[in-house]
Amino acid sequence: QVQLVESGGGLVQSGGSLRLSCAASGVTLDYYVIGWLRQAPGKEREVVSCIGSSDPVTMYADSVKGRFTISRDNANNTVYLQMDSLKPEDTAVYYCAARRPSFYYCSGYESSYEYWGQGTQVTVSS
Repeated sequence: QVQLVESGGGLVQSGGSLRLSCAASGVTLDYYVIGWLRQAPGKEREVVSCIGSSDPVTMYADSVKGRFTISRDNANNTVYLQMDSLKPEDTAVYYCAARRPSFYYCSGYESSYEYWGQGTQVTVSS
């Protein structure tokens, strides 16, 4: 069973940075497509970034391109989301999620992700 744990959220001022981590136990994350999704109050959950498995192509939502960077650390079985130049509209609960290992490529659809972490709150003050 895939268990994902996010960490690294918190409160930061506009223009600041945070790095979110998604760690796994019992599985090797390198075999899974990993997405970072977020849900702001009153809004639907959206995919903000994703990294493929066998073909580690990355994907970003237009709203975060040039500011967020997703990466893998296979030695530590962790996927990171580096978030720079944060804006108040980035405030949300951020989730990491994984697709089934039979899928190798990113998806921009929430329903494509099978396994989920518990989420971590990111709050950006103006």
